[in-house]
Amino acid sequence: MSVSGLSHMVYFTLHDDSPKAVDALIASCHKYLNHHAGVVYFSVGKLNKELARPVNDHGYQVALNVVFADRAAHDAYQIEPRHLEFIAEQKSNWKQVRVFDSDLM
Repeated sequence: MSVSGLSHMVYFTLHDDSPKAVDALIASCHKYLNHHAGVVYFSVGKLNKELARPVNDHGYQVALNVVFADRAAHDAYQIEPRHLEFIAEQKSNWKQVRVFDSDLM
């Protein structure tokens, strides 16, 4: 399968990293960040602690991956009211947020 577009990967490290808080963030991602115009792929999940090779990064609890058709779709998503509502609702529990945006070829 060949995919092109823009990959938006976000890794959330939480102040409260309890299973309940992790599940709440995942549910919020599904509620606010899925089904936006220009999204060709969406997934969100929690860290798999069993994968513990030296190269595995365990410095987060939740990973979000959204692939957009193009840069314009990504840019529109960033200012979309549901995206901004997600940030306002969830950011108080974010200890660190790392974003990796990549052009897919």
